Amino acid sequence: MSATRTKTNVAAVPRLSLNVQEACAALGVSWDVWREHVEPQVRLVRIGARKLVPVAELERWLAEHAETTLERR
Repeated sequence: MSATRTKTNVAAVPRLSLNVQEACAALGVSWDVWREHVEPQVRLVRIGARKLVPVAELERWLAEHAETTLERR
């Protein structure tokens, strides 16, 4: 009897965290803007020297820093 494994399609698995470079790209900011304005306000997951940014933290940061623009008539 042989064991069969189900192969998971990695692309179909939602990302829960991003590395810092990916987080910068997702927000559309430079590394310098990240370091000065974003990183001090988001929680990171550290694994050795690696930093992971939870997607939920990026979403929270965006929601807290979003502005509403009203059209003038």
